[in-house]
Amino acid sequence: MSQIKLSELNEKIKDSINISLQESYWIIAEVNQLSTGYNGHAYLELIEKNPKNNKITAKARATIWVSTFSMLKPYFEHTTGNPFKEGIKILINVTVTFHSVYGLSLNVLDIDPVYTLGDLEKQKLETINQLKSEGIFEMNKQIEIPLIPQKIAVISSKTAAGYGDFINQLQDNSEKYKFYYHLFPAVMQGDKSEESIIAALDKIYENETSFDVVVIIRGGGSKTDLSSFDNYDLALNICQFPLPIITGIGHQRDETIADLVANTSLKTPTAVASFLISKLSDFENVIINKQSYLYDLVSTKINDEIDSLNNSSNYFNKLTLNYLKDKNYELQTIKGKLNKIGNYYINDKIKSLNSKENKLKQLTSNIFLSQKNILELKKQKLKTSLSEYFLKQEHRLEIASNIVELKDPKNILKKGYSITTQNGKLLKNAEQAIKGELIETELFEGKIISEIKNI
Repeated sequence: MSQIKLSELNEKIKDSINISLQESYWIIAEVNQLSTGYNGHAYLELIEKNPKNNKITAKARATIWVSTFSMLKPYFEHTTGNPFKEGIKILINVTVTFHSVYGLSLNVLDIDPVYTLGDLEKQKLETINQLKSEGIFEMNKQIEIPLIPQKIAVISSKTAAGYGDFINQLQDNSEKYKFYYHLFPAVMQGDKSEESIIAALDKIYENETSFDVVVIIRGGGSKTDLSSFDNYDLALNICQFPLPIITGIGHQRDETIADLVANTSLKTPTAVASFLISKLSDFENVIINKQSYLYDLVSTKINDEIDSLNNSSNYFNKLTLNYLKDKNYELQTIKGKLNKIGNYYINDKIKSLNSKENKLKQLTSNIFLSQKNILELKKQKLKTSLSEYFLKQEHRLEIASNIVELKDPKNILKKGYSITTQNGKLLKNAEQAIKGELIETELFEGKIISEIKNI
């Protein structure tokens, strides 16, 4: 049995590879590990997984020399809009090399970003379909944004220009609306951004009742900064969050999954601020319109009631005047009758006295003379009696006049009584009153309008 050195075996392997393999191959693999040396070279661990059980079925080391990596990386990221990082699938052109010390390795010559772009879109579509199949894709959209969203939880980088623009727009709004906001700082790009944003959402959840909406914003940046917003875990948290979430990620390309599942998606942080300001402006316009409508309604009601009161007042005045006229006529009639009776009575008495006087004169002048003083005395007594009688009659007339005056509604009102009407009709007992209607109570001076609550 022949023996050879390890280095000799490695040389044979190297020669065999160089003879049997093509100059280069286009291969599909997933970047499992990625590191960059101080010299700028990129070192990769490539793997292939079984699509059924996700187990690794192949593994290889690969190198992208700095001269190639400095061109391939920006080309890939500009084309795909995603960073060249671990976890992505790539289509690369490689040569197979074997080193006696370092063993088998792949040397990357070129990369096809179109393949990765298609795979990323495929992953994005799969994530969207998964969220839909779980019945949560539209959950956050179904949460109604409050009419006055003034308490805002903001997720952003404190130093981001987009955050500053958002706050300036919110504070300096032309309508002088007041907003209350609190920043929950988060990393908004890079490998740690998903974890950081989810952690910020968890902190907001602990103070859920303190906020109306959540705003996720970032300033402008390269397309490679946005891949984290297609992350399933981040989308899952946004979908199931109990407050409406508004995104303003600051990009003009196709929407991220975070945009799609958020309650409201806007392009920039300033657009988010304008949206919140417009919500308050819309609410103010609704209030102004309702105020105008209510003012017109109340004005019409007041005018109607004034017309009704005027009609009732005119009717009552007319009724009172007619009543006073009737009573005055009755008093004048009584007074006339009393005067006529008194005159008849006096005339009768005078005639009777004259008749008696004549008879006495005829009987005897002596008797007349003797009785003259007596008659004169009786005459004086009669006059006194009549005077007293007339005084009594005048007193009775005065009493009757006073009674009529006391029955005058104005004097009755002056004593503290009142007249109550409902719909122009006098109320004589509580059962006539209608619950919920207005009643008018007339006093000696002024009127009171009341609404019947209980009877």
